[in-house]
Amino acid sequence: MSPSASDAGPRFAVVGNPENRRVALFADAVRAAGLPAPRVVAWSDVIRARGADFDADEIVRIDSPGENPEVDRMLRGAQDPTRVEGSARWYARFTAAVGGLRGGVRLDDPEDLSVLFDKRLCHGVLDAAGVPVPASPTSGPRGIAVRGWDDVRGVMRGHRMSRLFVKPAHGSSASGVLAVESGGGRIRATTSVERAADGSLYNSLRVRRYEREQDIAAVVDALAPDGLHLERWLPKASQDGRAADLRVVVVAGRATHAVVRTSRSPLTNLHLGARRGDLRAARQAVEAAGADWSDVLGVCERAAACFPRTLCVGVDLLPAVGWRGAAVGEVNAFGDLLPRLTGLPGSGAEGLDTYGAQVAAVLRDRNDRGTPHA
Repeated sequence: MSPSASDAGPRFAVVGNPENRRVALFADAVRAAGLPAPRVVAWSDVIRARGADFDADEIVRIDSPGENPEVDRMLRGAQDPTRVEGSARWYARFTAAVGGLRGGVRLDDPEDLSVLFDKRLCHGVLDAAGVPVPASPTSGPRGIAVRGWDDVRGVMRGHRMSRLFVKPAHGSSASGVLAVESGGGRIRATTSVERAADGSLYNSLRVRRYEREQDIAAVVDALAPDGLHLERWLPKASQDGRAADLRVVVVAGRATHAVVRTSRSPLTNLHLGARRGDLRAARQAVEAAGADWSDVLGVCERAAACFPRTLCVGVDLLPAVGWRGAAVGEVNAFGDLLPRLTGLPGSGAEGLDTYGAQVAAVLRDRNDRGTPHA
């Protein structure tokens, strides 16, 4: 823990891309709390210098390095930011850059980040802690390596997974994810991956289907060198005839914000055409099924508790058909970008966005213990 902050109040710093809206929203929240704007340390500078130094009393937030072509080239080595490949290189360079940050009081733990950005490790940690997750043969101490499509086919047969998700182990924002289903002698994959004539893969904002096994195999084989994670595709609840899940933000151990995401495809990411659903209707559906809404949020809090040294995570919660039970699909280190969404009733974050809730949590912790959350 650091020494007490100055009488002027705590000083924040953020590692991020200075032009990014995430940095701007966090800075707005800091200023709204009556504090000086945070010092912004650019990811590009951190990577070039192989680190950065912070004063002992600076409260350091690590934000996403995404949405910046130059930083993406530095991390992935790809000239085109829409390329899918290179996630293993991105992971190695990102974790090395985080490891080069020195001093300060961290709101994001480096070891937690290394787990959160490896879906195999994250799934294994959640499963070991008793958090409900989809079955996966690639996580935990007995996890298998996936070298290509032949291995995926072997898992589908050996584990009786006629429907599964194939995910790049270090991917984010549904990059490279395929929802694969087979039956009746046919197989198809739903994905945002676009395969070019030369075999290279690109992210697209249009969700598409591949219905020839040779095309699916080519995509999976191209992704496999970066590492793949496989999960059973669980049937999900629906809202207004669309598949539904929830993104729940947990701050300092408490679920503070939630949004329902609905889609006509298996991919519910909002940037892929999904849309926000009705949270009140989701809560009513949970209660009509005989469950307690606080228990649903409690699943997300249990997932976040696996990363106690990180202030905030975004949990993707997969409600079961009929809203009876739920499983955790993913835990996201940078899952708090929900602009204009204010806190849940009774969460302690009413009237605050996700960034305001984090600043408030730091200030509460400082007042309670004389030191910020870390």
